[in-house]
Amino acid sequence: MADILIKNAYVLTMDPDLGDLKNGTVVIENGRITEIGKETNENAETIIDAKHSVVMPGLVNTHTHAATTLFRGYADDMQLAEWLERCIWPAEAKVTAEDIYKGSLLACLEMIKSGTTSFADMYFFMDETAKAVELSGLRASLSHGLTELGNKEKGDNDLKEGRRFVRAWQGAAEGRIETMYGPHAPNTCSEEYLAKVREEASRDGARIHIHLLETEAELTEVKEKYGKCSVRLLDDIGFLGPHVLAAHCVWVSDSDMEILRKRGVNISHNVISNMKLASGIAPVHKMLEKGINVSLGTDGCASNNNLDLFEEMKTAALLHKVNTFDPTVLPARQVLEMGTVKGAKALDPETGMLKAGKKADLILVDMRKPHLTPCFDVASHLVYSAKGSDVRTTIVNGKILMDDYKVLALDEQKVMEETQKAVEELVSRVNI
Repeated sequence: MADILIKNAYVLTMDPDLGDLKNGTVVIENGRITEIGKETNENAETIIDAKHSVVMPGLVNTHTHAATTLFRGYADDMQLAEWLERCIWPAEAKVTAEDIYKGSLLACLEMIKSGTTSFADMYFFMDETAKAVELSGLRASLSHGLTELGNKEKGDNDLKEGRRFVRAWQGAAEGRIETMYGPHAPNTCSEEYLAKVREEASRDGARIHIHLLETEAELTEVKEKYGKCSVRLLDDIGFLGPHVLAAHCVWVSDSDMEILRKRGVNISHNVISNMKLASGIAPVHKMLEKGINVSLGTDGCASNNNLDLFEEMKTAALLHKVNTFDPTVLPARQVLEMGTVKGAKALDPETGMLKAGKKADLILVDMRKPHLTPCFDVASHLVYSAKGSDVRTTIVNGKILMDDYKVLALDEQKVMEETQKAVEELVSRVNI
């Protein structure tokens, strides 16, 4: 007997060989999808009637700082330098491990409710984020943020902590947690330090998560220091490869993109954060045309201000259309691939599409909504009309985390109340 049977669904598989199925079924057993089709003779312990719903792969958020839910709306509409130096950094200096745990739990809750089943995260006190992921039931690729900033002792201590975290949590939470090395960026880590990180990651067989050319300031700073751009710098030290997840890539040149393509680097496009901080517009359509794997991330709530990947998909599609004056750029299906298949390729290729043998990370989107009626094209509706709040059921690793809008994995009210209290106490400790 199967664990879960989903029936009467519109199944958006994201599998090019299978396509979409009307009135389809999905069978789940031992954390994996075992069967997809029109009908099945399977019996199951749990049967979900998905009539009027779309069953699709869970969304994959390839770049965020989960615990910055603590700073949602704390400092908005400011220049980047002022935002960091006057507000965010002073507040972060007062954050405790317990704050990170509570902020991370809130992020997990928000992602469960809005259809994200897997995310990549970089921050500090990462044991606490890992504990939150473990409790929540989500899947995550986690890294301790490494910065050097000309301080060798700090850099060495960060690398030591990053190494400890990688080895302590790899494969934890029933295999739902993958660990990564997280050097912050080429302008906050020296060339020598980045080479050390690459060596450590190679030794541990771990992936690397890094900010890359998020701002023009980084582009200028690295060129002035090394006489070359960030991408060339990383390539010259053998840093780049399919094991690298590079967030932002706003200020990449054509030659940079060619290097990224050749090395198989994965890109995380963080469109709303880039817009809010006025960082610029990444040439996503060019990267996709070159065959670069471009996925979607929200960045942290301090600069977004939410973790809703449905909103991210719509914004990405619209921004690049108007930026290129071409309404055919980033069509709905391609944006859905960025939010599912391409994100999974960057983090866990065993997820990202509904196919027999894949891990059972999937969501049900309720189409019985005024803003989703009528429906001529499901993919179009999911990108241009749907919202995270339309997700009714979330399943990760074959376990139901939210069932018909009711979160089962966490105590929703308790998580919100405890985080609100923690934030109030945190703000009282910050003198700005």
